[in-house]
Amino acid sequence: MNNFTRNFKKFIRNKNVITILGVIAIVAILYFGYTYQINSQVKPTRVPVAAETIQPRTRITSEMIEYVEVPASAITANVIFDANRITQLYADYNTVIPQGSMFYSDVLTTAEEMPDSAFVDIKEGDIPFQFAVNMESTYGNSIFPGNQIDLYMMATNDNGEIMVGKFLENVEVLAVKDSQGNHVFENTAENRTPAYIIFGVKYDVNILLLKARYLSQVEIFPVPHGAWVGTEGQIQVSSEELKNFINEKTVMLSDSELTGAETEENNG
Repeated sequence: MNNFTRNFKKFIRNKNVITILGVIAIVAILYFGYTYQINSQVKPTRVPVAAETIQPRTRITSEMIEYVEVPASAITANVIFDANRITQLYADYNTVIPQGSMFYSDVLTTAEEMPDSAFVDIKEGDIPFQFAVNMESTYGNSIFPGNQIDLYMMATNDNGEIMVGKFLENVEVLAVKDSQGNHVFENTAENRTPAYIIFGVKYDVNILLLKARYLSQVEIFPVPHGAWVGTEGQIQVSSEELKNFINEKTVMLSDSELTGAETEENNG
């Protein structure tokens, strides 16, 4: 055994040397592992993004898609990479996709799954009621979905006196639609004119509102919740009095009476 071999064996058996080599190996592993992780996170990845701002309920076409490179760390699990899949979907009813945004699975939907936001938040047991409005009665298009409003009623009694009172209180607006049934506030690129507000009411209130709609001497109008309505010369009455007034001026047919009336009309 030559001197070199003996010295080498002696060298590697030295505990201090082994410790130093172990530390160097660990540092090297950590360094290269960290470098790999960093490089994998910042490595550019090609993804589809919106080439323009996409409004709610809009079907996405290929012209609305372009590609950019972004760091892998910016991509989450719900990003869609397949442009062919994206062009089969719609922006959800409550989502505006900004220009340059990636396409996320939780803000896209199919035409069949597209809900009408007017009915998404309606309470169980309530009936949706479509109430006619215009720019003036919505205070210059200032009544928004989610707002709380009161419904006031103005009517002329048998003595020719004008009665005014709060008919319903604290009603939540579910939707504001234009005359074509489009949601007024869902499209930021269009100025839509309000024609209806939709809210939910119980069955008995729904009947009263339907009755009031056909009474020429009755007008019902929305007011921001908590505001006071009333002018000189008007009689202030309670909601109960207003409801009694509507019922006195109308009749409610039972289902059997309605069926009989329809049969008689058809036979006639």
